[in-house]
Amino acid sequence: MTAKPTKRKNEPDQQIIRVRVPRGKQVLGEVEQMLGNRRMLVRCTDGHIRLCRIPGKIRKRIWIKDGSIVLVDPWEVQSEERGDILWRYNKGQVSWLKRKNFLKKLEEE
Repeated sequence: MTAKPTKRKNEPDQQIIRVRVPRGKQVLGEVEQMLGNRRMLVRCTDGHIRLCRIPGKIRKRIWIKDGSIVLVDPWEVQSEERGDILWRYNKGQVSWLKRKNFLKKLEEE
C-alpha cells in the first residue's frame, strides 16, 4: 500500500533567506511570455523588454513561468535587447523586494 500524498505544511517559499539584489548592470524583471527553447520575454525595471535565456547551468534547477520575478544580467553586446536570467525570486522574496521599493518601476507600468 502506498502512502497518500499530503500537502506541505512548512512552505519553503515563505522563508526569506538572503535576497539577491541587483549588482552592477543587473536588473530585475517580470516574465511576460515564454517563447520555448529556454527563452522568454522579460519586462525589466530599466524600461526595456529583453529576450532572455536560461543558462544551462541553472536550467534544471529553477522552473520559471509567466509572471515570475527574475534577476537579469544584460549581455555585453545588445544589452538593451538580450540578457541571461540568473535567479528567480519566490513569494517571500518578492514581497521583501516590494517593501524595499526594488520593484517600484515594474508596478508603475
